[in-house]
Amino acid sequence: MKFLSHAALAAAAATNAAAHSIFQQLWVDGADYGSKCVRMPPSNSPVTNVGSSDIRCNVGGTRGVSSKCPVKAGSTVTIEMHAQPGDRSCGSEAIGGAHYGPVNVYLSKVPDATNADGSTPWYKIFADSWASKGAVGDVDDWGTNDLNACCGKMDVPIPANTPSGDYLLRAEVIALHTAGSSGGAQFYVSCYQITVEGASGSVPAGVSLPGAFKASDPGILVNIHSKMSNYVNPGPSVIPGGTTKTAGSKCSGCAATCKVGSGPTGTVIGGPAPTGGDGGGGGGCAQQRYQQCGGQGYTGCTTCAEGLTCVGVSAPYYSQCQ
Repeated sequence: MKFLSHAALAAAAATNAAAHSIFQQLWVDGADYGSKCVRMPPSNSPVTNVGSSDIRCNVGGTRGVSSKCPVKAGSTVTIEMHAQPGDRSCGSEAIGGAHYGPVNVYLSKVPDATNADGSTPWYKIFADSWASKGAVGDVDDWGTNDLNACCGKMDVPIPANTPSGDYLLRAEVIALHTAGSSGGAQFYVSCYQITVEGASGSVPAGVSLPGAFKASDPGILVNIHSKMSNYVNPGPSVIPGGTTKTAGSKCSGCAATCKVGSGPTGTVIGGPAPTGGDGGGGGGCAQQRYQQCGGQGYTGCTTCAEGLTCVGVSAPYYSQCQ
C-alpha cells in the first residue's frame, strides 16, 4: 500500500479544525425532530481510536437523553450533519476540508433507548460508500459528497421487517483524508434514540462496538490520494432489506426537499416537546446531558436536569446541558 507523504499529511491535518462536523438533527417521513432525540457529542471532533467505547456513539454517547423519536418500520428517516453545533445552514459544506469517506447507518435493538449504553449488537441498514471516476480517490464519488450536495441530509429507509421496539440508530461518516497512516481515519458518529412501530420477528445478527473495526482494516488504513481500483467499506455488510446508495447519485426525497422551518415538526416520546414562545423554560421540563438548552432560534426546553448547567458551546448559536 502506498502511504501519504509527510507533506500530504501535514496539508490534510491543517484543514482538520475547520472541517470537523456533527450529526445533529433527524427527520422522520419529512417531519423535523431537530436534535430532540440525538445523543449530542460535546464537540465536533472525531473519534480515531476504533478500540474505544466512544466508537459506539461518540464521546459521552453511552449516556442517554430523555426523548425518543417515533418511527414506523418501512418509513424513511433523514439524518442531518453540519459543521457547527446548532447550525443548519446550507451555505457551507456539511463536512468540508476534503474529508472524503463513506456514510453508514446502523441499528441496535435495546430495551430502552433512553438508558442503553450501546453494548448491544449493531447491524448495518444503510451504506453510501465509494464509486470510481477513474481518477485519484479525492476526485471519486464518496458518501460525504452526497451529504454535502444535499445540505447535510441523507435519507435512510428503515427496513420494513424491523421488529417493534426501542433502538439506537448510529449515523457514521469515516473521513479518510489522513487515513494513510494508522489511526488517521476519523469517525464522526452520533446516535439517535428511536422507537419503532414494526413487525414481530427476529433481529438480524449484529457486531460488537468496539470490536467490529481494526485500525488495519483495508477501508480504515487506506491512501485515497492515489488512484483506487476498489474500496472496502468497513464493518459488516448491509443486511438484506437494507439500502445501499450509489455514491454520486442525486438528492431525492426529504434530503432534496425538506426545508428547516417550512414543514411539519415531530413530537417525541418520553421527553419534553418544545413549548414555543419563551423557549420552553417552564412546565417542568429538564434536558439531559448534551441535549440542547439554548441558542439562536431555539424554542425548546431551557432547563437542565439536576446537577447540569446550560453552557454556551458555540455562543450565541448553540448551548447544551453539561
